Amino acid sequence: MAYEPYVTPEYYTEEYGGGTVPEEKLATALRKASRHVDSLTYNRIVGQGFSGLSKFQQEVIREVVCLQADFECENEDEINTILSSYSINGVSAQFGSSWNVFTDKGVAMKKDIYALLCQTGLCCRLAR
Repeated sequence: MAYEPYVTPEYYTEEYGGGTVPEEKLATALRKASRHVDSLTYNRIVGQGFSGLSKFQQEVIREVVCLQADFECENEDEINTILSSYSINGVSAQFGSSWNVFTDKGVAMKKDIYALLCQTGLCCRLAR
């Protein structure tokens, strides 16, 4: 049984109205974003099945996957860099935890997107 992302390319373009991710990379980006959501929710969605979630949880997860796919596409170079910081001509940049980026389990996500995902109740380490 193959892994099914929580968002289809059709949903991304038609319902969400996305256009950031190029069409040729869209299926891969949505799959990757869905896997990252699984990591941050301790695979609870996989465990109980997407259809076993409430309509609210399903809608929030779909939105988070779309937002995460956009974020990862827009910041692909920075996310995939092996450097933690660099400085050039007096300008410096640092990667990792910053005021608006959350990182956990190797996943970088904007904090507001993570806060949205937390509304599902699936991100709490103590939840069952």
